Amino acid sequence: MKVAVFSCKPYDKRTLSAHAKKNSIEGNAIDSAALSMSYFESRLSMETISLVKGFDAVSCFVNDDVNAEVIHCLKQQGVNTIALRCAGFNNVDLVAAKKEGIKVFHVPDYSPTSVAEHAVALIMTLNRKTHRAYHRVKEGNFALEGLLGFNLEGRTVGCIGTGRIGSAFCRIMKGFGCKVLCYDLYPSQELIDQGCEYLSLDELYQQSDIISLHCPLNESTHHLIDKNSLAKMKDGVMIINTSRGALVHAQEAIDALYSKKIGYLGLDVYEQENEIFFEDMSSHIIQDSVFQLMLTFPNVVVTGHQGYFTDEALNHIAETTIDNLLHHQNEKSYTRQLA
Repeated sequence: MKVAVFSCKPYDKRTLSAHAKKNSIEGNAIDSAALSMSYFESRLSMETISLVKGFDAVSCFVNDDVNAEVIHCLKQQGVNTIALRCAGFNNVDLVAAKKEGIKVFHVPDYSPTSVAEHAVALIMTLNRKTHRAYHRVKEGNFALEGLLGFNLEGRTVGCIGTGRIGSAFCRIMKGFGCKVLCYDLYPSQELIDQGCEYLSLDELYQQSDIISLHCPLNESTHHLIDKNSLAKMKDGVMIINTSRGALVHAQEAIDALYSKKIGYLGLDVYEQENEIFFEDMSSHIIQDSVFQLMLTFPNVVVTGHQGYFTDEALNHIAETTIDNLLHHQNEKSYTRQLA
């Protein structure tokens, strides 16, 4: 099986190559199938679709544009499998894939704690202002004025989405001594048993000091955080998003920063991130005035979609992706198959 790997960085190539080689050595390939991996730094889109000629499968990441037109072209080129290296699949037209007979797999559980811990890191950074303190000390400034934080113990934390990552986040915040409120269409009895409380979205908005987003992006969650939902929140609320960028309406979040409705904003994702994230843009002018404006606020911390980026997660992503590709001809129902 010939596989074209898109949005591939050096660390992706290292881990994927290592796990493909491991499977080959251990003889784990189904029906003696072998993988021939070709790596492309380019994202998959209509502009790069010509690269898939001669391949049986493609492997994609969060910012590849796998829309209906791309999927139709994949089918025409003979591609029968899409192996996502991520849990989210909002960038893939699953209806089109099913219509074209292309199987789609994802990595539903690569390392929930890695993203949950990064959400906590953003909370701690914003609260104790370590990002500002670091630069002060480097400049010989040891003044504490402007660095005042608050104790997390006793604070009310709202978690929207309690899947694997959200559940891991809730457990961590309970460890801090926080009151944890949750919202999910499918409440977790395990979290309830641990002392978490499920409420309506409006109740969660009204009561939370900190709100962390751990839900998928779909029609119902698009711009979940906007002027309407923000109006229901406490003044000075902390918003954390390590899920998908379009959960937060960036311009309306900026407006809320100006009005001090949002007191702290921590983002590991951004709605227009596909134009800038995962690339070295240090010598370029970023052509996004909303993003540039957001970076000027001292109470905003943005990281470049690195929440998942741990050694454990990368290895699990590679292992599961290789496993998905080796199962692509298995006619039995497969838990990681989306279409």
